[in-house]
Amino acid sequence: MSAIVDSHCHLNFPDFAPELDAVVERAREAGLVRMVTISTRVYEFDKILAITDAYDDVYCSVGTHPHNADQELDVTTKDLLAHANHPKVVAIGEAGLDYFYDNAPVDAQKTGLVRHIDAARETGLPLIIHARSADEDMMQILRDETAKNGAFPFVLHCFSSGKALAECGIELGGYVSFSGILTFKNSQEIRDIAKCLPMDKLLVETDAPYLAPPPHRGQRNEPAFVVNTAKVLAETLNVSFDTIAAQTTDNFYRLFSKVPRHDG
Repeated sequence: MSAIVDSHCHLNFPDFAPELDAVVERAREAGLVRMVTISTRVYEFDKILAITDAYDDVYCSVGTHPHNADQELDVTTKDLLAHANHPKVVAIGEAGLDYFYDNAPVDAQKTGLVRHIDAARETGLPLIIHARSADEDMMQILRDETAKNGAFPFVLHCFSSGKALAECGIELGGYVSFSGILTFKNSQEIRDIAKCLPMDKLLVETDAPYLAPPPHRGQRNEPAFVVNTAKVLAETLNVSFDTIAAQTTDNFYRLFSKVPRHDG
């Protein structure tokens, strides 16, 4: 069985509470060797840490989702840095820009994003970037911040944006992560973008409990289903599943350098 990683899930969400042990066990049975449960609210960070304490193979990030940016404007870069000292914290975020739902003012989202960029640069931990319907502003901020203060590690998670943003991310040294969206029938544009990107810059994720890939479409997503997304990515790139599993896992360890490699 090929080892594989879910680089982005939300195990602290209520959807998993009744059977979290079973969810983690199914992931292991499917070949997952690492899972990263992603923070959306720093104020609830203790709940995420409790999950990482319970499972040796689960790690986490710390940060504020753009939907919640205006609710956590008092969370400073210094606060993020303090949390990032924990051995199970291996990433910053998720932070970014989401103009599709418009759940938080744009200025608050931008302020939060820059603070998270500063934390990623200072810690060397990858920034998990959420970008939706905000391609132009995201490209400008990524380029401006890199030019002004230097490069920082990052991944464009759950990629559903245009080709220009993907190419900008790669140009600046970032990675691109594909979720179940890659597998949807109407996502040919996303699959075409994947074909244009260097394979050593690709990750796979679930974003569970959202965006379950076929044959689980419409159900609650869970980390084990990252295998289904990886299979479609393999088909898209005309390589074997084993090749994609090995490549994306190696890419994960390169970007998430704080995560210890699994045995075997």
